Amino acid sequence: MTTQFQHARDGETTDAMRRVAERENVSPEFVREEVAAGHAVIPANHNHASLDPMIIGEAFSTKVNANIGNSEETSSREEELKKLHMAIHHGADTVMDLSTGQNLDDVREANVRYSPVPVGTVPIYEAVKQVDDPDDITHELLLDVIRKQAEQGVDYMTIHAGVLMEHLPLTDGRKTGIVSRGGSILAKWMEENAMQNPLYVHFEEICEVFAEYDVTFSLGDGLRPGCIADAGDEAQYAELETLGELVGIARDHGVQAMVEGPGHVPLDMVAEQVEREREVCDGAPFYLLGPLVTDIAPGYDHITSAIGATEAARAGAAMLCYVTPKEHLGLPDAEDVRDGLAAYRIAAHAGDVAAGLPGARDWDDALSEARYAFDWRRQFDLALDPERAQDYHDQTLPGDNYKEARFCSMCGVEFCSMRIDQDARDADGEMEHIEDETDLDDSSAAEVNLPPVGTHDTSRVPELPDFLREIHDADARSGASADD
Repeated sequence: MTTQFQHARDGETTDAMRRVAERENVSPEFVREEVAAGHAVIPANHNHASLDPMIIGEAFSTKVNANIGNSEETSSREEELKKLHMAIHHGADTVMDLSTGQNLDDVREANVRYSPVPVGTVPIYEAVKQVDDPDDITHELLLDVIRKQAEQGVDYMTIHAGVLMEHLPLTDGRKTGIVSRGGSILAKWMEENAMQNPLYVHFEEICEVFAEYDVTFSLGDGLRPGCIADAGDEAQYAELETLGELVGIARDHGVQAMVEGPGHVPLDMVAEQVEREREVCDGAPFYLLGPLVTDIAPGYDHITSAIGATEAARAGAAMLCYVTPKEHLGLPDAEDVRDGLAAYRIAAHAGDVAAGLPGARDWDDALSEARYAFDWRRQFDLALDPERAQDYHDQTLPGDNYKEARFCSMCGVEFCSMRIDQDARDADGEMEHIEDETDLDDSSAAEVNLPPVGTHDTSRVPELPDFLREIHDADARSGASADD
């Protein structure tokens, strides 16, 4: 079967491209041109029946990925599906199943089955589970796992093919060494077997599998910095050069490719890292974890990373991988997924506003107008997280009469600045009235820069399990979108 990239290069506009154009508020021809150039990807495995296609590229709205997955210590299939629902409900554009625990096939198949957004994986995690010692992994095993996951409908996979034997000495002297799980596994494998990275050696065979199912490469940053002291060192940039080479090979095989990035990077280096990837990797979409701009805040790394993510989005990053409050500390639960997504949806939107994407600020303007008008219900509806916004308001002023009040509990009646301002304008007529004309229905913004978040076409998603249907219905009753 033909990939989106091959269709685009042949001048063919696919149904997925037309759907993406609708969601991005651009022409299908523009989508096709960006995909054909390799500057955007549409992760859309032929076997992912429930998918609502989306696009990742610098020319489009900044996307957000949510990592979910179980571990040896905790989480079940039911818990993972709750995380999946929470991620989609709160605006994830893609999810990555990073499971390393039990029942990997069952969890993965359930995630693909019930997800309207692209699902990503890291195949080497499953390969490790199938051997007694990771050093016993073979390239045949890796290819078997990759093919199986492609058959299951996985839309994109992290492949750490850029970590080479000659790069390993460059990590000496780092404060935190190799922090990527895939990178560390492969580094040890190469040391123990005295052989080159099998994912690099057999990269073209992987390309053939990806081309068959239209799986997108997410070329992993196995030597990413794990602290700001290691950012921009020789090891990181040596791997980046190899990733640029691999982007070209993938394209030669008709396969879509994006590139993963750091990691931990001080704020003053974020933009230059985005620009360097763009240059080295011929404009391939850049997908960043974070980056965290300081290392001092375990428990709050959704904040330290969202700062870096905002700057990365402004500089041209195509997708941001969220970080939850549990980063470095434990496996996130559903509420951590919610908090991480809120931080990253804010970062992505703020980056789009700063970068001047068409219509991106309209949402801000509409909410500001509702705030000034004391239209509390409209404020809640327009909020990134309507349930939380109303909950915080109602903790002190819960009555329906307070939904019409010209104050909140922060300032009270006497000291509410906007009420004072409005009264002054009405009293003497010398101050002009505030402009209040933003029409979101007529906005040129992409779908992700308009409320509500978490809106996807779920018509192809099968009927939800009972426990998940109960959560979905509760969300709908609380005012959430019925299409989440």
